[in-house]
Amino acid sequence: MSSALGGKAAIVGIGATDFSKDSGRSELRLAAEAVTAALDDAGLSAADVHGLTTFTMDTNTQAAVARAVGIPNLTFFSNIPFGGGAACATVQQAAMAVATGIADVVVAYRGFNERSGHRFGQFSTQLATAPTSSGVDAAWGYPQGLGTPAAQVAMVARRYMHVYGATSADFGRIAVADRKHAAVNPAAHFYGKPITLEEHQNSRWIAEPLHLLDCCQETDGAVAIVVTSVERARDLPQRPAVIAAAAQGSGPDQYVMTSYYRDAMTGLPEMALVGHQLWTQSGLRPDDMQAAILYDHFTPFVLMQLEELGFCGRGDAKHFIADGAIERGGRLPLNTHGGQLGEAYIHGMNGISEAVRQIRGTSVNQVEGLEHIVVTAGTGVPTSGLVLSAN
Repeated sequence: MSSALGGKAAIVGIGATDFSKDSGRSELRLAAEAVTAALDDAGLSAADVHGLTTFTMDTNTQAAVARAVGIPNLTFFSNIPFGGGAACATVQQAAMAVATGIADVVVAYRGFNERSGHRFGQFSTQLATAPTSSGVDAAWGYPQGLGTPAAQVAMVARRYMHVYGATSADFGRIAVADRKHAAVNPAAHFYGKPITLEEHQNSRWIAEPLHLLDCCQETDGAVAIVVTSVERARDLPQRPAVIAAAAQGSGPDQYVMTSYYRDAMTGLPEMALVGHQLWTQSGLRPDDMQAAILYDHFTPFVLMQLEELGFCGRGDAKHFIADGAIERGGRLPLNTHGGQLGEAYIHGMNGISEAVRQIRGTSVNQVEGLEHIVVTAGTGVPTSGLVLSAN
């Protein structure tokens, strides 16, 4: 795969709406605004676009977005399943289309009113009674009260704490770092609002051992990302973020948020699979990454990702993140935009945009001398990841 994809495509444009709790406009309008902004950023027009990729959960079809933006023809379109796990895969498929000549310019997008409209974190009996494989899977947990993402993650987090000695305070250090980064990001919902570890520990329980401040936001908004060939990128105004690697992964005994039947409930095998592909494709290693954007819908899964990706050993993430290591100036600055805990929850797409800003040198928490950055998508589900490079 590396010979066919790695280094063949680049992200040349990023765009986003404002991030809010009540956008006051339709999800289609949000998507169209983000796509238009991304094309403007790339120095391209709607007529240049040949493909659109998004999530199966997005309510905006590619045909509708094309009409709204003014894209005349599409030769490629795709939808990626599994919620937030789709984020990096939308860019992967865009890069595949570009690398194989199916499309010259592809835009990945995600737009929703996740706070003022449909709220994914709410209990849904409709899911548990659906006559589908997903409904059958959900029916095992819903009767026991495991009907929200927080409750489902809490089970795995508790087991991880028991086996490796991690504490709620260790989880809290992820939240504190994210909010510290968000506090200087004008686009972030929590701009100007850092938190202390004590505030994290005193926030109310959602599903023990998860506090309120361990859980991501609910956000209205949209993000779009423009992908084209490395050759064409050289003639465009922005510094390209070269897609050095892109991967998807679904691990053994994989369920959606409830993979409780594995021999061990202390990790995320699907992320290890993604990581192996990323390092193999790119020829890079964890030590080559100057920063990381790790999907942070719940803090415990950030620690597990550090271990699965090889930044540290099993159970060692609590030590790896100590003493400011994941803050700007540390050994691995993490979620420098504030993440989904601090900036916004756009199913991971805003994290990809931040990785592009780091490559460009325009992040509000810029890491000096950055050449490579790893990005991950949703955890607890089949997932995806990217390595972006400066050249």
